[in-house]
Amino acid sequence: MFKPKRAEPGPGQESVWDYPRPPKLEKTNKQIRIVFNGEVIADTRNAYRMLETSHPPTYYIPPEDVAEKFLEKGNGRSICEWKGQARYFTLDVDGKRAENVGWAYPDPSPPFTAIKDYYAFYPAPMDECTVDDEVVTPQPGGFYGGWITSDVVGPFKGEPDTMWW
Repeated sequence: MFKPKRAEPGPGQESVWDYPRPPKLEKTNKQIRIVFNGEVIADTRNAYRMLETSHPPTYYIPPEDVAEKFLEKGNGRSICEWKGQARYFTLDVDGKRAENVGWAYPDPSPPFTAIKDYYAFYPAPMDECTVDDEVVTPQPGGFYGGWITSDVVGPFKGEPDTMWW
């Protein structure tokens, strides 16, 4: 299997190639903020970030810090070999919809029980996602939900020719 050349992190940066597999769940006090159709969907300093080899972090937000009134049950489900079965959510804000844009684990496997019912969101469909006021770049490829910031270097899963990493 081809393994890409790891970008060397600079001062204050992390390489996603130093993240573990299976993934690691880590508490963060960075401000995580999501805006969709002009409404703040989430705003917290009480999130977890999921760190997995070749992926930028995915942020899991506690339900009390999410505007659940904008969420509807989605059609999607998926199974993560590490976390278990996820259920998906659709956002509807004043008639603007984004289908299956968020997910949660109602019954995560150990050691991921800390994120039970926490929400994660794909950043691409949002007006804006920020980490400590830095605007996030969505993980490439559309399938993965990682949030790229200036303190994380790749290359990232989801870029062209990364299917078999």
